[in-house]
Amino acid sequence: MNKQEIILIGGGGHCKSCIDVIEAEGRFKIKGIIDVPEKLGHHSLGYPYIGTDDELGKFTGENRYFFITIGHIKSPALRSKLFNKIKSLGGEFPVIISPKSHVSSHAVINEGTIIMHGAIINASSTTGKNCIINSQALIEHDAVVGDHCHISTGARVNGMTKIGERCFIGSGSVLNQGIEIAPETIIASGSVVRKSIKIPGLYVGNPVKKFK
Repeated sequence: MNKQEIILIGGGGHCKSCIDVIEAEGRFKIKGIIDVPEKLGHHSLGYPYIGTDDELGKFTGENRYFFITIGHIKSPALRSKLFNKIKSLGGEFPVIISPKSHVSSHAVINEGTIIMHGAIINASSTTGKNCIINSQALIEHDAVVGDHCHISTGARVNGMTKIGERCFIGSGSVLNQGIEIAPETIIASGSVVRKSIKIPGLYVGNPVKKFK
């Protein structure tokens, strides 16, 4: 079977984890990575850096599939900016799903989202565009995750929870069933969210309190 080529946008640590998932899934052949000029001529896990953000127009004219492999901790701004730019130039974003994850056939996963090793996505849940569902994260039944979110390693999003766009849910954090999280919210690692959060900001602790 001839694999479609895909170009990765961003060549840091998160990119390495994405490469591992893309290789395991086996649907795409990685053509190369776009990053800063200083990386041109170098490689990451054997894949070459082939261009910079300033050359996206050239690459979208010659290639169909792309994937954002920049991480998201403090802000999703760069991820969402590049996603929207590539879409405007005609590029396409597949859904990438690790064969070592479980994704219900009754779940909805939108374009540009990656489901990483060990993640569980249960029935009737919806995950938005350009999201990272990281290793061993759980998205339970009927939960909704907005666009451009990062559900980090080992986080637990319980049933019927609604997470707004551009949120970061930190490693090992727990979101109680049925709560809502305002867009642009950061939940620190190891936190427990027992009630809905209506005001964006950084939240820390068990139970969480607004830090700033």
